[in-house]
Amino acid sequence: MAFFSRQDDNQPLTGRLALGVEYDGTHYCGWQRLRHAQSVQGTLEAALSKIAATPVRVLCSGRTDSGVHATRQIVHFDAPVARTQKAWLFGANAQLPRDIAVRWLKPVAGDFHARFSALARRYRYLILNQPTRPVMERNNVTWCREPLDAERMHRAAQALVGEHDFSSYRAAGCQSKVPVRHLHFIEVRRLGPLVMIDVQANAFLHHMIRNIAGVLVAVGRGDEDEAYPARLLALKDRRLGNVTAPACGLHFVDVRFDERFALPEEPVGPSLMAFLGDWTGDRDMIPDTPLMRRRRVWPKWIDDQGRVVDQHPQAGMETGEEVSP
Repeated sequence: MAFFSRQDDNQPLTGRLALGVEYDGTHYCGWQRLRHAQSVQGTLEAALSKIAATPVRVLCSGRTDSGVHATRQIVHFDAPVARTQKAWLFGANAQLPRDIAVRWLKPVAGDFHARFSALARRYRYLILNQPTRPVMERNNVTWCREPLDAERMHRAAQALVGEHDFSSYRAAGCQSKVPVRHLHFIEVRRLGPLVMIDVQANAFLHHMIRNIAGVLVAVGRGDEDEAYPARLLALKDRRLGNVTAPACGLHFVDVRFDERFALPEEPVGPSLMAFLGDWTGDRDMIPDTPLMRRRRVWPKWIDDQGRVVDQHPQAGMETGEEVSP
């Protein structure tokens, strides 16, 4: 099987390295390193620093919030010392707590960037829809005791597909300067007692997926009609939105990059959904937009004539840069 691959213990690796990281976010303040609380980033950097015997700093594809989980968080760092693939991978996992693991590690080109090279991010939001509260899954799903109509939720969600101003679906304190995002697809389906919201976009605003989930649950319960998500989208005002769904049901499951980086493919998580047989490379669905074309050649740029140039024609951030869900 593809994920049972041999880890090289002979060739020391230098240069830029990419990692696939999985974590249970229950006991962390989120991905981003903070002084006052334990973070996934800080914990991972501490483990890698022990292997390197010198400080290591990592950059990620998406800054997840407190309580949010990941099965395919893509990270990169520039190795300060030479270590073999096996030493980096197994050594880091030996130093990490049981709720964080490095799934794979491989050398990448120097122009690879976990954030700026990313073409799309994919999340799954899991709702356990049954009368009694969950026990074994309590930290990995959201519980809804009222019956949900998943087909109704799916139909209502299709109004969000495409490029829109998602101001009504962002957090009140969202710091992104641009509220426009391109949502590639969103699906809602029932799998026994589980209702899964599966969504991919170029990037997400702060709390965007959890706010979408809150709106769709209201539709699924019958509290709102199927046109409700579209009406909220048109209002462009978070103050008129619905509740933010809990963080525990949200899982960061995939990041897509240009094929030239050849990152390993894996079953789409979380692991309790692996029986579906979905793999990370099966559904790229990356639209051919100016933003996506620029991302494929980052850190270079594409000018107005379609030529690849070495520098941006203007200073500043690209549209759609905020990645925290």
